Amino acid sequence: MKQLLLLAAFFAVVFGHSQTIEIDSLAVQLAYQKQDSSKVVTSIHLIKALYKTEAYTKALMYISETEQLSQSINYPKGVAEANYYKALIYTHRNDYFNALDHFNKSRKIYQELKDTLGVAKVSNSIGLVEIKRGNYSIGLANSLSAIRIFEELNLNDELSFAYNNLAEAYYNTNQFDKALEFNLKTRRIRERLQDSAGIKQSTKNIAQLYSRRKEHRKAIEYYEAVLAMLNPETDQDLRGEVLPRIGEEYLKFKAYDKANDYLVEGLKYNRDINNKEGILRALNSMGALNLEQNRTRNAETLIYEAHELAKTAGNNQELLKNYQLLMTLDSTKGRYQNAYRWQREYFNLKQQLEFENQPQLSDNIESTEASFATTDKDLLSAPTDDESPSSTKQVKNLQLLSYVLIVGFLGVLTVLLLIYLKRKNTITYTQELEEKNKQIQLQNDAILEQSHHLEETNKVKDRLFSIVSHDLKDSISSIKGFLDLLKEDSISREEFNELIPELSENANNASLLLFNLLNWSKSQMQNLEPKPELFNIQDIFHSKLNLVDQKIEQKRIVVIDESQREFIYADKSMVEIIIQNLITNAVKFSRVGDIVTVSNRDVGGKSLICVEDTGVGIAKENLGKLFQNNNFTTVGTQNEKGTGLGLTICRELVELNQGRIWVESTPNAGTKFYVELPKVKTES
Repeated sequence: MKQLLLLAAFFAVVFGHSQTIEIDSLAVQLAYQKQDSSKVVTSIHLIKALYKTEAYTKALMYISETEQLSQSINYPKGVAEANYYKALIYTHRNDYFNALDHFNKSRKIYQELKDTLGVAKVSNSIGLVEIKRGNYSIGLANSLSAIRIFEELNLNDELSFAYNNLAEAYYNTNQFDKALEFNLKTRRIRERLQDSAGIKQSTKNIAQLYSRRKEHRKAIEYYEAVLAMLNPETDQDLRGEVLPRIGEEYLKFKAYDKANDYLVEGLKYNRDINNKEGILRALNSMGALNLEQNRTRNAETLIYEAHELAKTAGNNQELLKNYQLLMTLDSTKGRYQNAYRWQREYFNLKQQLEFENQPQLSDNIESTEASFATTDKDLLSAPTDDESPSSTKQVKNLQLLSYVLIVGFLGVLTVLLLIYLKRKNTITYTQELEEKNKQIQLQNDAILEQSHHLEETNKVKDRLFSIVSHDLKDSISSIKGFLDLLKEDSISREEFNELIPELSENANNASLLLFNLLNWSKSQMQNLEPKPELFNIQDIFHSKLNLVDQKIEQKRIVVIDESQREFIYADKSMVEIIIQNLITNAVKFSRVGDIVTVSNRDVGGKSLICVEDTGVGIAKENLGKLFQNNNFTTVGTQNEKGTGLGLTICRELVELNQGRIWVESTPNAGTKFYVELPKVKTES
């Protein structure tokens, strides 16, 4: 062991000494050269050597001198190189604004020189910066353009860097098939380069992606390949991470003995090296394993130890998993009040995490892998004994909860019926007024105008009730179907437990929709006048995207949320209906794998909202029918039906709020709906 450490130290000293000799040699050579292009070339080699040794301050000094000399002798390639290395140093310091500025200056010069390799090198670096900033579409475009050139020239170092950037960008946009493809390419390139650290990282990324795709045996194959490559002295943290992950994969297809072996080994190993992330992951997974085997006492000890560690470890994904385990544990033991408390904690944390950055595949071997933490239902479900009285009590309590929800829905429908009856009475009253107006000629114009206003108000309300009722139908049908299955004993208790989180989430979403509906209905009992207020449009986007989350997952639609914090002045309830209709339509007419983008920006002091999809689009002859009172509708990509009233309601609500709405569409390419709303109070 001591000999290995001494040998490693020796090579480090030799390598560092050789780099110092190279830098000193280049500095001496530079001092005696004439002020021409050869001196610029030598200076660039010196800058590159200084950059590799992270001597950034000294490198910047030579960069400044090199750029001045290149300009004075009219040597544009030297200016391009100087700007390129200056941008790399700014990137290292996370100063992305200055980095992009100098990258663009460098690329412009290379383009003028028609230096394709230089353009590719800069484009790839820009791609990395944009990916780090979260601008994945721009980053992908830059890296893809660079890769074509690197592949033609067979530049393996550059390809390794570019492939890894693309894999990361595809992962962050939830395009997991593409992310897997480019991680496999990265691994092959790194094998050619004999980059052992890179091979380990790429292999681990591939295993994690197979896990996300629920191909657990393939995930195990690659995790075990990582284990085989690890150095027991230098890769301790990576070993501590991989052991529990393999146990999790075996747990997914219920190979309990194998799962237990890896998880026990992983827990012991992480305790030995004091790796808190590894300890937390192993404890959570062992808790889930014991729950599945109905060993609740052991599960409780493990899960509560994990909970104490999760509160201080700063790993929100593992804490989220722990909340769900606690909810399942207390539900299994009949402690329903505690289970509901953990459920609230779970959904609160889940909502918080939705506002944070999307998960990223790390290129650092020692980084934690919280972004790949899974919340699969099969991992967290706990089978119960058929003869367990607590399980029977649990079923009865949840049935009672479901019946209470249905009673609540019926109450809301009663309110809607009362509003409908009030509308009918209003129509009758309007008709009586029209009869009287025939006898009172002098008041005819005023009364006709009033009648027209009341009729239009009632029509809008009628359409709104149709839309809202249609939106509630799916949630009610889902819960009714669930109760029918319980009633007919068509599902086992294991299946029942797996459905509990989904039913709970559906109930939460339906409750939020009903809460908004009741508030809106009460405000509309008198008239349909908007009640404008200032509110953040980004909050509306987030809440409405959550309502269609299940359909998005079913169609594997990529959602790009480019919304930003911006306050508008309008009726919040009306705007919620507008946004929900536009997002629902975008999902409805998107195919599997299509992209839905939501955004907002300031245009001329007003907020311009855009809901865009890459779906089937709208035929030119149908565009004019969208906002008319003609109940025009078409079925969605999975035969989803509609009422044909949604966009008509949207137009009327937008106009009531002093705004405007329009559409742009190309068949088979997609559709963009724009809504412009005021940000301050306007004079009507």
